[in-house]
Amino acid sequence: MKLSQFNFKLPEQLIAQYPAKFRDESRLLVLHSKTGEIEHKVFKDITQYFGKDDVFVFNNTKVFPARLYGNKEKTNAKIEVFLLRELKAEQLLWDVLVDPARKIRIGNKLFFGEDDSLVAEVIDNTTSRGRTLRFLYDGTHEEFKAALFALGHTPLPKYIQREPEPEDEDRYQTIFAEVEGAVVAPAAGLHFSRELMKRLEIQDCRFGYLTLHTGLTAYRDIDVDDLTKYKMGSELMSVNGACCKAVNDAISKGGRMCAVGTSVLKALETCISTDGFIKEFEGWTSRFIFPPYEFRAKAAMVTNFHMPYSSLLMMTAALGGYDHVMNAYDVAVKEEYRFGAYGDAMLIL
Repeated sequence: MKLSQFNFKLPEQLIAQYPAKFRDESRLLVLHSKTGEIEHKVFKDITQYFGKDDVFVFNNTKVFPARLYGNKEKTNAKIEVFLLRELKAEQLLWDVLVDPARKIRIGNKLFFGEDDSLVAEVIDNTTSRGRTLRFLYDGTHEEFKAALFALGHTPLPKYIQREPEPEDEDRYQTIFAEVEGAVVAPAAGLHFSRELMKRLEIQDCRFGYLTLHTGLTAYRDIDVDDLTKYKMGSELMSVNGACCKAVNDAISKGGRMCAVGTSVLKALETCISTDGFIKEFEGWTSRFIFPPYEFRAKAAMVTNFHMPYSSLLMMTAALGGYDHVMNAYDVAVKEEYRFGAYGDAMLIL
């Protein structure tokens, strides 16, 4: 398929700038992928579609405060540094993006904090905006991480056109976030409240938790029209034995699997065997899923409404069927559903 087939007109006012007041009270568009039938619900109505031995698979990655603002030595120019991942803990090396990149060269020092309490030196260029920073800090690694994250801001996506506020620390994080490493929240999981999880548990639904550290890969512009020529960036993931047991036991008993988010669907496709059961996995995935695609993981999926040209929209269309999903997006725009990480949700059955 072509990139141009994933464009649609999205009015700017439909891009959610704030989350719904309550996690489980966003709107929910239910798409039946076999028929294209659409239902309009509230998110907590998801309990109507699942029951005994069905298993929800969640991404328990935890977002860290990845956006920093600092100053360049001598010129005092303001620099934005976006932390991507720690490269070597013992050397305090981090892979980052810088903006404006043209001003940041190897050997430059950057200062962070009102009192310039944290200093970093640029030691390598990795991409046009990418740099490797070595932080200079006297203290333990734990003390360094605490100091670094105290200066960081919640990494809201750029389409949320406002500064992070205190409530974002909680709301741009799932209630089951546990394993630190993401710079993008697994947005579908943001709709699940403790009360909703309890109701699903009472209905004998099972839960499995895997980790995929969602990065900026999904937000990168796809620069080719022929999608077969696009190379997806890699993300670190982990599927442990407890997750495999929860999912495989449910499948063995005839239960259905629901992937909570595109990150989970990608992870399941990476770790699933030809027999339909998932296996333990530790490593990187760069799987790029777009129509037509034959899924080995027979799963329903909860996902948010994505931006035009997004690789996440492509994965959604691969699961729900291109025509059905693009029609659902037309309906969502007409019905004024909210788009983006803080927006409403779609359930594909």
